[in-house]
Amino acid sequence: MRLPKCRRCPVEGDGKKELAPPVRNPFLHDLRLGPLQKAKIAIMTVTLFPVRLFLAAFMMLLAWPFAFIAAVGRSETAVEPQCLWRRLVDILLRTIMRVMWFAGGFHWMTVKGRQALPSEAPILTLAPHSSYFDAIPVTMTMSSIVMKAESKDIPLWGTLIKYIRPVFVSRSDQDSRRKTVEEIKRRAHSGGEWPQIMIFPEGTCTNRSCLITFKPGAFIPAVPVQPVVIRYPNEMDTITWTWQGPGAFKILWLTLCQLHNEFEIEVRELMCWVFLQYHGLNPSSIYQYRALKVPVTDYSFEDCQLAMVEGQLPLPVDTCLLEFAKLVRRLGLKPRNMDKILHDYGNKAAALQGKKQNLEAFAKYVELPTSDMLRDMFALFDENGIMDVREFVIALSVVCQPAKTLETIKLAFEMFGAQEDGAITENELACILKTALGVGDLKVTGLFRAINTQGKGKITYEQFRVFAEHHPDYAEEFLFSENVGFWSSNKVSSTPVANGFCSDFSPIEQDPSQKKLN
Repeated sequence: MRLPKCRRCPVEGDGKKELAPPVRNPFLHDLRLGPLQKAKIAIMTVTLFPVRLFLAAFMMLLAWPFAFIAAVGRSETAVEPQCLWRRLVDILLRTIMRVMWFAGGFHWMTVKGRQALPSEAPILTLAPHSSYFDAIPVTMTMSSIVMKAESKDIPLWGTLIKYIRPVFVSRSDQDSRRKTVEEIKRRAHSGGEWPQIMIFPEGTCTNRSCLITFKPGAFIPAVPVQPVVIRYPNEMDTITWTWQGPGAFKILWLTLCQLHNEFEIEVRELMCWVFLQYHGLNPSSIYQYRALKVPVTDYSFEDCQLAMVEGQLPLPVDTCLLEFAKLVRRLGLKPRNMDKILHDYGNKAAALQGKKQNLEAFAKYVELPTSDMLRDMFALFDENGIMDVREFVIALSVVCQPAKTLETIKLAFEMFGAQEDGAITENELACILKTALGVGDLKVTGLFRAINTQGKGKITYEQFRVFAEHHPDYAEEFLFSENVGFWSSNKVSSTPVANGFCSDFSPIEQDPSQKKLN
């Protein structure tokens, strides 16, 4: 598989197509430090870091009693008049939080534009969402946010969270999404009585290389929404905390070791969801073409689950499978009875015995009309105008059942294996694994020789299965060493602890598989 040099990207609202460069994995942050940077961090670790960490913790502890007192006896369903002492507490908490960020290296913050009043724009949408440091504008404005209900039980932090009167989403309540949307509607239509609600519509953290699909929850109330663009124009990106890359503490450590951290906020003009729907516009495209100048993709939270799935074949840095998964979703090639579909696709592919297919034949194979999206998918497998549909079946199996590595490999052996014994050659193993990983080339000599202990020049699925059971880390042991640079230099971090700002409260069920801010 390979990404084409350019892709057709629909620009919603104008009915035209434009060419855009391929987008790298938005759920991976590959942070590499040079010798000089490592030396600076080593010095800062024993000098500046402990001081900043102490000051930040002290400011949090200082803010706690004020937030606790101000939240005592306050109704969760109604807004009381903001009395003088509560206003003073609000100002005091903003000041304490600003000192905390200053102590962390955010000495000054650039703010562009004017924040609308709650009566003008009840909802603020912030993007791109890339880190827990995105909490800065929340503490600067004391706006409400949408958070996981579990966040309020975190010692110290939970009290500060409850002060800003967030909308909580409960995982244990199956009806939580509907209730959350109803509560947002109620607050949005209060005529400015409730504080503004800040929402991160991407639903998860990315590396800011693009904008992923916005969740519709922020726009469902059909009230004016004010976009807020977040930027961190630092020389070294120690801010990004996404699904693959440095963990939460490492990001905190590296950021506090920087002399200064840049932070910019740009408050954009108001937009109305009803207007956007009427004109066929996508909210994310507003961010792209007017402010961020980064690509807008169809990647979503579900794609980061594919990137982070625990299996024997971790996806490389520049895998094409995220692009493939997006096209599968848009073409509707992921039905619920996927086991049967994969079996049928596999049988048809095996019957072709490796005969390559052109675009028209591929369209007939998947029973879809020829379209731009199908051409984009074909381009991922294209070899001089033809493709091997067996590769398509392997990629589809990985996307639809990413945790079932051996089932995908078994399906591949059934398609590639010789009729007499079902065995495959080294080149065929390379084709299978490079497709399963979504890369254009892959060296598998070491792995093949380790499996082919009998020296027959072929291996069967049973040999592969037994080998995988005895060597569950075979990818790291054999493939990583032969294919330097394919995988990130950072180990894939475990699933990040939820920072609370990424809640998906969309009522649509998912597939299970400037000044005022100062």
